[in-house]
Amino acid sequence: MAMPQLSEAAELAIENIALEILDIECLELQRIRSKDYREISVWDLWRALQAAYLAGMVDHHRSD
Repeated sequence: MAMPQLSEAAELAIENIALEILDIECLELQRIRSKDYREISVWDLWRALQAAYLAGMVDHHRSD
């Protein structure tokens, strides 16, 4: 089964969440251990997941 494609708005939301909440500037493979593997707090992970969930809801309703 093919993975559904994310909208441009959803991809932008993910990039913003990574930067603003997780302090990750680039989500592409860097091949530098310190950039590809991060230690993040459970609280920041929780905030990022909440933000992603809400962004998905907004994106879903925007596309209706």
